[in-house]
Amino acid sequence: MLLEKSNLIYKWEKRVFPFLLLLPALILILGIVAYPVFRAIWLSFHSYNPLKPFIVEYVGFDNYVKIFRDQLFITALKNSLIWTIGVVFFQFLGGLFGALILKQNFKGRSIVRGLSLIPWVTPSILIAIMWIWMLDGNYGIINDVLLKLGIISKYIPWLAQKNTALPSVMIADIWRGIPFFAVMLLAAMDAIPEELYEAAKIDGASSFKIFTNITWPLILPTVLITTMLRIIWTANHMDLILIMTDGGPGSSSLILPLMSYHIAYKQLNFGYASAIAILQGIFLIVIISFYLRLLRKGGSIY
Repeated sequence: MLLEKSNLIYKWEKRVFPFLLLLPALILILGIVAYPVFRAIWLSFHSYNPLKPFIVEYVGFDNYVKIFRDQLFITALKNSLIWTIGVVFFQFLGGLFGALILKQNFKGRSIVRGLSLIPWVTPSILIAIMWIWMLDGNYGIINDVLLKLGIISKYIPWLAQKNTALPSVMIADIWRGIPFFAVMLLAAMDAIPEELYEAAKIDGASSFKIFTNITWPLILPTVLITTMLRIIWTANHMDLILIMTDGGPGSSSLILPLMSYHIAYKQLNFGYASAIAILQGIFLIVIISFYLRLLRKGGSIY
């Protein structure tokens, strides 16, 4: 009898106890991730003002219908696509170029590798302030340099013009994100056996051939996964735009996360803001699902 009871306790501990150890983390994840998501979905079907917390009106799909009739949403969607594609593309190019440089053997390489992370680890507020100063229309260093080089004939208010505001913030974010790509791609390059490079050099392969036939195919899985992560992060973060232009002038640099933020915290229309956020989340899920499907179909990742 005691032996059977002991076996039952042992089986219970073996099967149930591990799940009990995971329970605190699960509760934390549900509280931090799951609850806000379901709360946002619920809010998207209601009219809700936090100043009137006891007056909640169910509006069905009215918020979603309103989105597609809102010209501001169309503008923010276009800007979001330009922002995400442009930033990620140039971050990748800069990161690849940086990784190739950091891969070379030169004096002080370890120091340079460490210093290259500075843009990535610098707080967003400091990056924004730095670029606001550099892009200032009256005394910014960028205007000063371009003027002395003869590229421009007068000082340009980069952040105050509709046609230059979004590209200016994009440049700041590209500068910040290049080290992430560089470090990830450099790690992938360092994992490639040196014997492959030595064999290629013995065969007389050029640097370009070595890159296209050895380096690129072997770092491609890292490129694809890193690009996917950057797409998700870039599409969702709005910190630099919020600080540098706040979506202006007009709506020339407004993106979907910032539009949702404005509607929620300036207009206090949490229902409509939640609908925009949910719709953006659906767009991202569809795009990433399609992206992953292409990768699996091509055999790039498993």
